[in-house]
Parts: sequence; structure tokens; C-alpha cells
Amino acid sequence: MGVRLILKNGILTAVLSGEIDHHSAREIRNEIDSTASKVKPKTLILDFSAVQFMDSSGVGLIMGRCKLMQIWDGSVEIANLPPKIERIVSLAGLNQLCVVRKGNLDESDE
Repeated sequence: MGVRLILKNGILTAVLSGEIDHHSAREIRNEIDSTASKVKPKTLILDFSAVQFMDSSGVGLIMGRCKLMQIWDGSVEIANLPPKIERIVSLAGLNQLCVVRKGNLDESDE
């Protein structure tokens, strides 16, 4: 599991890959939070285009980033959800906390 962080125009994009489970969620959370606390972006985009699996640890990861961004009056967008992960996000009610983007991110967004 990995995360690649891209900062552009006040938007921090976290490109996630692999599997998000209890083993990887802590590392991802630490990397995102460390960078976000330094730059305080107005928007955090979580890009799931390369994620093959996510369990409840991924739900917690998303919820925690939503709370963090609320502290800074920012927002979280979830993008490029594979169908199985989109179902988990929907069932967990995360679409009530975050913007769920339909379709792919444009290259210009990165």
C-alpha cells in the first residue's frame, strides 16, 4: 500500500494504491496528516483509482480526514472509486461527510 501526495493550487491530492486495511491505514494516515498539517490545504482529494481492497480501516481513514479538514474549514473529496469501494463508501454514509466525485480526475487536477 502506498500514497503519493501532490500539492497544487492549495489542493492536496492523495493518490492511494494497493490495499487499505488495518496494516496500511496508519501509515497512510500519518503521511497525509503530516503533509496536510504543514500546508493546511482547502481541499483534500483522496484518489482511489489504484486501490484494490478497502476494509473498515479505510472508512476510518476517510472519516478522520474529514474531521481534520473540518477543523481547517476545508473539505474532502473522494475520487475514482472502484465499484466495490464505492459501495462501502455509500453504505458507511461517507457521501454525507465528503464530496464523492463521479468519473475520473482530469490530469489538470493533479
